[in-house]
Amino acid sequence: MSKTVIREGSLEAPTRHPLDWKSESFWDEKNLFNELERIYDICHGCRRCVSLCNAFPTLFDLVDESDTMEVDGVAKKDYWQVVDHCYLCDLCYLVKCPYVPPHEWNLDFPHTMLRAKAIKFKKQGASTRDKILSATDTVGKLAGIPIVTGIVNAANKSRPLRKLMEKTLGVHADAVVPTYYSKTLRKRVKNNGLAAGVAEATKRTNGRVALFATCYGNHNAPELGEDLLAVFAHNGIPVTLVDKEQCCGMPKLELGDLDAVEKAMQVNIPELARMVDAGWDIIAPVPSCVLMFKQELPLMFPDDPEVQKVKAAIYDPFEYLMLRHKDGKFKTDFATSLGKVSYHVACHQRVQKIGLKTRDILKLIPGTEIDAIERCSGHDGTYAVKQEFHKISMKIARPVVNRVKQAKADHYSSDCPMAGEQIANGLGDGSYPEHPLSLLRKAYGI
Repeated sequence: MSKTVIREGSLEAPTRHPLDWKSESFWDEKNLFNELERIYDICHGCRRCVSLCNAFPTLFDLVDESDTMEVDGVAKKDYWQVVDHCYLCDLCYLVKCPYVPPHEWNLDFPHTMLRAKAIKFKKQGASTRDKILSATDTVGKLAGIPIVTGIVNAANKSRPLRKLMEKTLGVHADAVVPTYYSKTLRKRVKNNGLAAGVAEATKRTNGRVALFATCYGNHNAPELGEDLLAVFAHNGIPVTLVDKEQCCGMPKLELGDLDAVEKAMQVNIPELARMVDAGWDIIAPVPSCVLMFKQELPLMFPDDPEVQKVKAAIYDPFEYLMLRHKDGKFKTDFATSLGKVSYHVACHQRVQKIGLKTRDILKLIPGTEIDAIERCSGHDGTYAVKQEFHKISMKIARPVVNRVKQAKADHYSSDCPMAGEQIANGLGDGSYPEHPLSLLRKAYGI
């Protein structure tokens, strides 16, 4: 008699199935809970992901404190506690879980959490706070009105007003909230004359870049885009701004508002695809935004050729520069060393599966030492600012903060500007993170 053998784990590269969110079964809550129970049971028996975020400790505590000490002893209503702590960093899928596809157990923890968030959003909607936090375009435009900018930034620095905001809105008083600028990146940089220069193509790059500024890069960190433009210009890479853009959709995805994600896609993808057709490569300076176009939208819309076209043409800035370097098109005429850099590797950059390209570029600078920290900062864009999750987010960040303290480096940095701010909040010494693009610009002396 033949006996079925189930492998304990998989040595094969993980693959991702499309998100079947248009099907009726996706929205079937009973079916969802059956899948949650199946996955929770596998996770309970494995527990490799316990150190990644608070979703797994929450699950394991629920199991261990139940009468049976198994998943069947956990009340179904408590399943949502696990869902609420998942902020879709995707690291469990990519670096920890031995049961992801093509393993026969077919475990996709993040996308099951996303499905649960989507069903919850469809049934209950979102709180006022969550609507505001995920409405990055609207809030950025409103807070960017000159007189409003000053009021918003002053309020965010006022302890009494922050305590009031915590009580009324649920935004933790100790969380770092972004600064807003009335002079956005798009106002600082005009397209006329911006794309000057002659493009030099390589095997993988066209040598001319369309910049998707991102909400954060436009409204909250315009200097990030300016540093990118300076570095790319120094390397002879013509850059133009994408004419029209909306939020990439990541904040709405994390909320479970998939219809809003589709609406943003319908604005962004035609514009980006048009740029690709015209011979431009696409760059975005925030890892989560790049990942949205590289992974999440292609999985949500697997049959849309325009989505797939953009997926193949969008790059992380340092991924792009390293591709140019491989063909001798990256300048190494550095004017100064950076000394020691404590470098946090952003989760959504790791999930792109491009390797540590930022570290590799910075290591080219003579006299520069890079201490790479591959651990989550716990920020997630909105998780760390929410009243009920902020302290937990800072606990998740503690190992990263401790590494930065121990390094005693000349600079600390992260490709994710929000992760950098989270580290600064944990350090609490008044120091500020410097984005890798800013460091690269400093090394060039431009």
